[in-house]
Amino acid sequence: MSDQDHKKHTILCIEPFMGGSHKAFLRGLEKHSTHEIIPVTMTDKYWKWRLSGGSVTLAEKTKKVEQDVDLVLASSMTNLPAFIALTNPRFAHTPVIMYMHENQLTQPVPEGEKRDLTYCYINYLSVLSADKVIFNSQFHYESFMDALPGFLARFPDYHQPESITNIDEKSMILRPGLDLLIHDQYRPKYKYNKVPVVVWNQRWAFDKDPEMFFRVMNRLDDSGCDFELILAGDNAHEKPEAFENAWKRYGRRIIHYGYLDDLETYSKLLHRGDIVVSTANYEFSSVAIMEAIYCGCHPVLPNSLTYPELIPDHLKNPLLHSPVMYDNEEELFKIMRKLLLGETKPLPETSLQKVNQSMDWKYSVAHFDKVFEDIIQEHIS
Repeated sequence: MSDQDHKKHTILCIEPFMGGSHKAFLRGLEKHSTHEIIPVTMTDKYWKWRLSGGSVTLAEKTKKVEQDVDLVLASSMTNLPAFIALTNPRFAHTPVIMYMHENQLTQPVPEGEKRDLTYCYINYLSVLSADKVIFNSQFHYESFMDALPGFLARFPDYHQPESITNIDEKSMILRPGLDLLIHDQYRPKYKYNKVPVVVWNQRWAFDKDPEMFFRVMNRLDDSGCDFELILAGDNAHEKPEAFENAWKRYGRRIIHYGYLDDLETYSKLLHRGDIVVSTANYEFSSVAIMEAIYCGCHPVLPNSLTYPELIPDHLKNPLLHSPVMYDNEEELFKIMRKLLLGETKPLPETSLQKVNQSMDWKYSVAHFDKVFEDIIQEHIS
């Protein structure tokens, strides 16, 4: 390895929406990378305004960054062409990576709303402007690339189909690192619940389909299954009626209700859980589910989206334990019923830890650092 490969580089990280998985990713990179990470961020509010106009504020903020920058890493909530133009000529010859947490071409739109192509076009121009595009999952990459031809065909002429090949050739998949090992300190010596504890720890958002989750839980309750609930996850932006109804129905059977910002309390809750369920109809990364699995919750997940690539094949339908993947709501009900009644066994905690231990930042940061070093070296060459 050359001296250049060992050099500590300065990486400017642009994040207009510093919250949720975006925040976790940037904080993890800042903590674990061997390079100097300089975050330039905005608060996680008004995502449409962040995506369209955030670059004006970000460009202004970078004026306070005195270091020479070797690489710019921008999140998918960045209007990259605008940022490059507004900071010109400072980063005109600096390589830029776009990290795709999500995209507006394929992200579900709430019922009654129409997809605004303005934000789709910002995503398209941004990935086109970047030197390298990194997607957080294979599913995300494939769904985005599949959507591009139809998106460009909406416009009257000059569809530039060759731009799709351009984007494809500079794209790669690299899952975000996770802070999993940090949960080990809160792992109890023994876990015993009188009744199974079911965990929801995802965003309280329509694209996670909490309505389906509670439909199934209500059916299970009506059929005589006993359980308790942990209802965590980010509820700052949405508060679906389904959660309010659940609070009225289950009351004392809810161990926790609402968002948690305290790691110790959150981790202890996950370790207390027995089963974690996803009913998402949009999921590219699934940090929350991965945390719950590592903490010993048996997952019951859709056999679609990014989930099949997260679970090893031999665990999807294990011979001696409960299935992990389901194809429809009825199948979810049947899997959950057998688990709650003790007719099938959850996967052992040791097997669950092995599912995603390699995703911890301790191991995954080396992949990011290598990509950073390679693109800087290519640019120098």
